[in-house]
Amino acid sequence: MRILVLAVGRLKAGPERALVERYAERAGPLARALGFGGVDMAELAESPSRNAIQRKADEGRALLSRSLPGPLIVFDERGANCDSEDFAHRLSAWRDSGEGAINLAIGGPDGLDASVRNASALVLSFGAMTMPHQIVRALVLEQVYRGLTILAGHPYHRA
Repeated sequence: MRILVLAVGRLKAGPERALVERYAERAGPLARALGFGGVDMAELAESPSRNAIQRKADEGRALLSRSLPGPLIVFDERGANCDSEDFAHRLSAWRDSGEGAINLAIGGPDGLDASVRNASALVLSFGAMTMPHQIVRALVLEQVYRGLTILAGHPYHRA
C-alpha cells in the first residue's frame, strides 16, 4: 500500500520545499519497513481560470483523477480534529485492510471543491484557521512521518 500525498500547486525552492522533502525522505524507508509501499508526492498544477469557483472545480477534478484506488483523505479547516496517535492507527488500519493506496489530498489557495470533500473517506483539519497550502503540505508529511514512527515504536513521538 502506497501513501500518496496529492497537492495542488508547486512548491518553489526554499524552506517549505526543504521541510516537505526532509519529512518525505525520512518517511519513505520507515513506511516500507512497516509494510507500506512507500511515500510518494504528486504536485498538480493550479487551474489558470480567473474564477475561484471554476479553479476549485478544475483542481478538484485533477485531484480525483490522480487519486489511486483506496481511501481519499482530505485536509480542510472544516474537517475533524485527529490526534497523531489516532492518525497512526488509521494508517495501520488502512494498510491492514488491503487497500492499494492511501490518498492524502491538499487543495490549492482557494481550498477544496465540494466534490473532493464528498468523495473522501475522511476530512481532517489542523485547526479552524485557514493556512497556506504550502504549510499544510509540510504538516501532512510531518504527520505521516510521526504516524509511522508511532507504529514503529520510534522515540520521535513523545506523548
